[in-house]
Amino acid sequence: MKKKYLIVIADYYKEISKGLLKSALGLIPKSNIIKIITVPGVFEIPVTISKNIKKYDAFLALGCVIKGKTPHFDFISQASTSAIIDLSVNNKKPIGNGIITCLNMKQAKARKRKGAEAAKAVISILSQK
Repeated sequence: MKKKYLIVIADYYKEISKGLLKSALGLIPKSNIIKIITVPGVFEIPVTISKNIKKYDAFLALGCVIKGKTPHFDFISQASTSAIIDLSVNNKKPIGNGIITCLNMKQAKARKRKGAEAAKAVISILSQK
């Protein structure tokens, strides 16, 4: 059965985001409807999903947060993760969390395939009876 997916991708780290998106798209069957919305950073992902929650069957949140010298990393990571799980549970719709949190760019580059893991999780939930 054809499903409607919304992928919301933060492109603050464009190279990383492209890898996350490519790996996710590689798993979603081509027979589905896929829309991609780009936002500036991961903090904007949950509100974008919320605005579109009734229009789609499943969602992927893709992006990257890299730790700097301030606690900003912790706040953004925790807030986005909490908002995504709340949206998913409250609306009973799968949202694959493909937001990677890393200490440095080397780690981020090594984890670009996490988009595929998020897609795999969503596909698994959609197939539940």
